[in-house]
This record gives sequence, structure tokens and C-alpha cells, in this order.
Amino acid sequence: MKTNKLRFDWKIAEIEAIYNLPLPELMFKAQTLHREFHRTDEIQGCQLLSIKTGGCPEDCGYCPQSAHYKTGLEREQLLSVEKTLEAAQNAKNSGATRFCMGAAWRSIPDGEQFDRVIEMVKGVRSLGLEACCTLGMLTQDQALKLADAGLNAYNHNLDTSPEFYGSIISTRTYDDRLKTLANVRKAGVTVCSGGIIGMGETLNDRYGLLQQLAVQNPHPESVPINQLVKVEGTPLQDEKSLDVFDFVRMIATARILMPASMVRLSAGRLQLSDEAQTLCFLAGANSIFMGEKLLTTPNPESDRDRNLLHKLGMKLFSDAKYRTA
Repeated sequence: MKTNKLRFDWKIAEIEAIYNLPLPELMFKAQTLHREFHRTDEIQGCQLLSIKTGGCPEDCGYCPQSAHYKTGLEREQLLSVEKTLEAAQNAKNSGATRFCMGAAWRSIPDGEQFDRVIEMVKGVRSLGLEACCTLGMLTQDQALKLADAGLNAYNHNLDTSPEFYGSIISTRTYDDRLKTLANVRKAGVTVCSGGIIGMGETLNDRYGLLQQLAVQNPHPESVPINQLVKVEGTPLQDEKSLDVFDFVRMIATARILMPASMVRLSAGRLQLSDEAQTLCFLAGANSIFMGEKLLTTPNPESDRDRNLLHKLGMKLFSDAKYRTA
């Protein structure tokens, strides 16, 4: 990995200046760094499965899985290891090289359910896939057990800036999130952490989120950039739609601040045209989530993804060529 371009002391004023560059200049800077650290003709395919759905005690204002809101989502208990590994095999057959398992918990419960997740992780790794989990807060001991099982990455998004965070979530603090990321890092598992834009935040909040991510040393190996998916029944159901160029600017700025990281085009992708997704790739996004659902929200089908990549002369990473940035 090249380290001469990596910085961990980004200031808000610098991030603001980058984000607001004329778009051609912003894209050029992002592309230049992207080419130094990554191939530009390859996209990593990931697939995310909800292994335990609904009933979460958190009050995240964007989430249909929160028990605080009536969204019509049916609760489902933790899946069996067998069903999870069947889904993982299907994901691999579709071209995914990373399989992510998400559970609607505030924190991972010890006992039989945690033991089952451990077996899921081991099984996903035995299929030759990267294994990622997002299970809420976790202790240092739990992080070490997941690492021993072979977990490659743990997702725990910061969501937004520290200043805006309380407007979206009241049941968990920003420090709680940072502590979980620290536990993941200490266990030797790579960090997947990003945020959501389009929740009513200001530009300063976007800069603040990016700063929180970019001052971590090392940077999160994976940075998912999500666009709010408005779900009826949640407090953010009537939020104003995001301008696609704001989304592109967010991705390009993340690429410049964290050039070695995988920048993942995540939730909200179904709302993007092929042209908009292409702009995101040009801005430095080099990973997509595949499959019909992203946890519980709609996502483009794999055939659409393959057709777009074919038109662009691009391809999905193969298992043999997969490498962590």
C-alpha cells in the first residue's frame, strides 16, 4: 500500500474546500488518487443479508427496523446457519466476493445467538468469501471471538457528524459508536464505517462526518456512502430528496481524503440512474452492494449491475484477484 499520500490530520476547512471545488476539478483529483491506489476497471461486488430483522430498540430516524416506528416490517428471528450459508453461496454465484450479515440488535447478545453468528462467519469463510458483520455495539471480547472465527470486516457506521447525530438517534451516543470501532480495530478486524446523507443535515455536517472518518489512523478500510432511503412510518419519510451531484461530491471527497480505502456505493442506489452511478464510479466508488435487497430496502438486481458494468467496459472483482486496500 502506498502511504505517502495518506493523511490523518484533515481540518474542516480543507474538507470544505475540496467538497466545493468545481466539479471537473474535484473529479480529476479523485480520479488521480483512485488510479494510484486501485484499478479503475474493477468493482467489488458485496451482498448484504438481514439475518435478524426488525424489533430493534434503537430509535435511528431513518431505519424501518426500529421498534419505535410502524413501518409494516415483519419481525423475523435469527436465521439458521444453513439458510445463511445458502444465501452466501448464491451471492458467490452472482459474483460477490464479500458477504455481509446484518442483525437488528442494539448490541450483540452473548449465548446461543452469538454462537450461531460465529458459525455463520466460519461457514462464509469456508466458501471462499470475505465475511463482514453489522450487529450493533460489541465488546472487546466479542470482537476477539469474531476475529478468531475469521471475520474480515465489521460495519458500524457513524451515520453523520457529532453535532447532527442527536437529531437522528437518541438511544446511542457518538462515543458508543467510536468505542465499537476501537474494539474492532484492537481485535485485528478491518473497519467498515461510513454514513448517510440526505437526512436533513447541513453541508457542515457532511464535512464533519468525513473528518471523523478521515482522522482515524488507519482510515477505515471500507467507507460506505449511503443515500437516505425514505421509508413510510419513519421520522425521515418526508425528507427532501438528495441532489445527485451532492452524492457524487461526497464520494469524490471521501476518495480524496481516504485514497486507499474501498469507497462503497451503498443504500439508495436504486434511486440512481445508470448515468448517475457511472459518475459515482468516476468519482472513486469501487464497490457496490448486489442483490434485490439491502437489509430491508430495495436494491438493483444483479443483472442490471452486470449490464451496466459491461457497457462501461468494467467488471466485478474475481475471488482470485480480490485484495483488501
